[in-house]
Amino acid sequence: MFEYKVVPAPVKGIKAKGVKTPEARFALGVEQAINELAAEGWEYQRSDVLPSTERVGLTGSETNWRTLLVFRRAVAVEAAPETGPARVEPVLTATPAVTSAVPEGDGVAESEPEITTEAEPDFEEGNEETRPA
Repeated sequence: MFEYKVVPAPVKGIKAKGVKTPEARFALGVEQAINELAAEGWEYQRSDVLPSTERVGLTGSETNWRTLLVFRRAVAVEAAPETGPARVEPVLTATPAVTSAVPEGDGVAESEPEITTEAEPDFEEGNEETRPA
């Protein structure tokens, strides 16, 4: 697993003895930035140029392109000690209380189930608006 660090690339060259051209000064600045982070354990990955929208004035905005340097380094992952296969504990649930071990009734199933019919509701004579359809 890695962690990443993104820093802005230098925008100005660095003056040094024997470095005369603007390109060489700029390259020296990038080189020093990379070497400083490498000394801290960061590995240089790439540079990216990304847009950045910034405010201008009270209501305006403009897009500036920013150069970024991307670094990464390994993160130590703590491994769990090997203790064999994980043991799964059963989940116990509450069981309903048993009141009697003997089933109700005589233990013989009825051959024909008892059929109950509801009686027709009685309606009174009256206005047709109150009678059901």
